[in-house]
Amino acid sequence: MRRSTVRFDNGRGALLDGRLELPVGPPRGAVLFAHCFTCGKDLPAAEVIADAFVEAGIAVLRFDFTGIGRSGGDHAETSFVTQVEDLEAAAGALRDRLGRCDALLGHSLGGAAVLQAAGRIEDVRAVVTVGAPAEPGHVLRLLRTEPGEIERIGVGAVEIAGRRFRIGRRFFDDLDRVNMERAIAGLRRPLLVMHAPLDEVVGIDNAARIFQAAKHPKSFLSLEGADHLLRRPRDARYAGVMAAAFVAEHLPAEREGDPTSVHLRIGRRRYRTEVAVGGHRFVADEPREAGGGGLGPGPYELVAAGLGACTAMTLRMYADRKGIDLDEVEVSLAHEKRHVEDARACESPRAGKVDHIERRIVVRGALSDADLARLAEIADKCPVHRTLAHCVRIGTTVEHDGGEDGG
Repeated sequence: MRRSTVRFDNGRGALLDGRLELPVGPPRGAVLFAHCFTCGKDLPAAEVIADAFVEAGIAVLRFDFTGIGRSGGDHAETSFVTQVEDLEAAAGALRDRLGRCDALLGHSLGGAAVLQAAGRIEDVRAVVTVGAPAEPGHVLRLLRTEPGEIERIGVGAVEIAGRRFRIGRRFFDDLDRVNMERAIAGLRRPLLVMHAPLDEVVGIDNAARIFQAAKHPKSFLSLEGADHLLRRPRDARYAGVMAAAFVAEHLPAEREGDPTSVHLRIGRRRYRTEVAVGGHRFVADEPREAGGGGLGPGPYELVAAGLGACTAMTLRMYADRKGIDLDEVEVSLAHEKRHVEDARACESPRAGKVDHIERRIVVRGALSDADLARLAEIADKCPVHRTLAHCVRIGTTVEHDGGEDGG
């Protein structure tokens, strides 16, 4: 994915640090991600969730709240109210960059913050929470300093899942200014509530309270087996994919792209590659045993898939045109390297080995022997088959883009 640093003022004099992640091709939407109270934008789960949005063609802005990570300001001087203000400022920064802020996604206390902020950000179309408390005062249960001591010295400590941060007297004072039930009831946006039944930090009863307070349209998704911070990558991946699908349903229809246009991008993480073909997006990768993450098909698998798809489509088209009673076509393919002497039919064999694709076609329907013979002949005439079987010339140019990039 393409990443760029976004820095913006929080409206109170501190500079906040964010990371904007863009999909390959024009984004179909933009989401603002609010992290948990003692975390930051670089939490591993946040990165996995952002990946899922980018793969769906949706841009993501993650940022550190005031006093967290690389953002300026003193965290001990912040409160839930200032977090909501930070979100509004971040939405403005996202709008300045992309002209839109379509959805809010909040994890833990960040989830409570997006519920409170959504009504103040007009262009938001959908809201997603992950492990969110029904009240920001839930944080008080995690105090490691007595409230009386905080009142006396003005600062205390809160610990969540082993992460300890300072909070000040202002956090307590501002709680009286927050009415979560009213904010949730007046959301007027589609809401997806995601929560782990065994969340050890924010109990599942919080999800029930949020869901009951919200008006329709609303949905609930159980994150079975996950912990509060979504430490297992598969839990974060599941949450991200489902959240991205939910948000995508509430975005304007994506314009159909040029069907002949193929764009790909790879960053530093080997070998995850974003692919955009027309209006379709997916990820290519290498298997784990080859050093990849196994997140998608590999290059040769994509080549074989293209041949298989072309074969099936060509047979379907021919049968329809000729009135052949063809119910179904199933194509299986396997790619391997063979020695040149085993593949003399190749028009331009390379030294040593050549590529061989074994194709097996199963057809179903009321078909005669003549139909089967003709279908076998037509399979070898599909356009991709002809391209692969003949010489292909590829022109390449390399251009240097000195802008900030990564993945």
